[in-house]
Amino acid sequence: MAGSVQRTAQGPTLAGMTDVLRRGRASLAFGFFVQGVAFALLVTRIPAMQDRYGVSDGLLPVFLAAVPILAGVGSVTTERLVRRVRPSRLLRWSQPVVLLALLGVGAGDQVAELAVVLGVFGLSVGMLDASMNMLGVSLQRAYGRSIMLSFHAAYSLGGILGASLAWVGAHEELALWMSYLPVVVVLLPAVLVGSRWYVDGEAEPVEAGGSNGIAFRLLPLCLVMTFAYIGDSTVSNWSAKYVKDVLGGSEQLATVPYNVYMVTTLVGRAVGDLGVRRFGAVAVVRLGALVAACGFVVVAVAPGAWVGMLGFTLLGIGLCVLVPQTFAAAGRLFPGASDAAVARLNIFNYVGFLIGSPLVGALGDAWSYRGAMLVPMALVLVTTVYARSFASGGDRYGGGHERPRTVDVGRGSNGL
Repeated sequence: MAGSVQRTAQGPTLAGMTDVLRRGRASLAFGFFVQGVAFALLVTRIPAMQDRYGVSDGLLPVFLAAVPILAGVGSVTTERLVRRVRPSRLLRWSQPVVLLALLGVGAGDQVAELAVVLGVFGLSVGMLDASMNMLGVSLQRAYGRSIMLSFHAAYSLGGILGASLAWVGAHEELALWMSYLPVVVVLLPAVLVGSRWYVDGEAEPVEAGGSNGIAFRLLPLCLVMTFAYIGDSTVSNWSAKYVKDVLGGSEQLATVPYNVYMVTTLVGRAVGDLGVRRFGAVAVVRLGALVAACGFVVVAVAPGAWVGMLGFTLLGIGLCVLVPQTFAAAGRLFPGASDAAVARLNIFNYVGFLIGSPLVGALGDAWSYRGAMLVPMALVLVTTVYARSFASGGDRYGGGHERPRTVDVGRGSNGL
């Protein structure tokens, strides 16, 4: 059985425990990667989806807003389900649903069908995101050092691959289902096999203070999560328009900023855990927020497209550390209720996504797009005020080291 270890009379051997943790880390990283591929394939082919189903420009925002709203519902549902069902089980079965819903987006031809599959996609994504980060937090505690950024680096890598595959599909003028089917055929069995090695944390006792105590103490991290996703959605939704219409770049050049942002996000997350271990989470979060704020300033004052590109590069380097470290901080702040804390915190990534794009658009139309860039800049700077929340638990966390936590190595998601 995967997830089992060699045992002595006293319990599992150190070698067996290490092997289980390594397999759990690799399989979870692959899960993050697959989610990055799936989400990028959906959001980068929105124009093709709109054409296929005949969705009007007025109705499209309703569909797009419904996905993160339902994802928030899925995250709330996950918080309740993990009281009875292990996060690994929820992740094992929600990820195939996400992939099948993606295929459903490409296979239908009626607006009602699109509404149903996007609804399924949103609910399952919320469940997947929450359970995936729950396992990441548990594994980080078991390792006793920062590894959370590496999981999100895998997500960024998957996003780059998904966006590249979407570009190929658009360039070759492939039907949506033809773009999605090979990806689902390859990834669906792979995630089912890989999920056999997911590793759950120990069963969590009831946190002192109850539900209201968690909500109050989690508030600073919820704000940081919201501000980080407002910044992220600003780049993903407005970078192309900004470079072309404000900075005078060509249509081809307008496609570059988001790619630059994604690549620098990947690089920053790939090396970010080393920074946390060396300098501590507080220092890394503060530096990330300052670099991101500088990026927004450069974008706002850029005289031309290439200087603007430098700003988007700084944004990728700065913003990339905030979300993974926010999840990790929630796990440290609530060692006895980290699953509930992660599920609640996860809701605010969708809140930020919903707020960010309309906020910048409204400010850009009413004022100027250069001025609009200063608003997410100010919000990201507020993160420096809350950076102390990332050191919950004392100096042992400030240096990126945690007290190792027990993991249930004998009962992975394979034993369903």
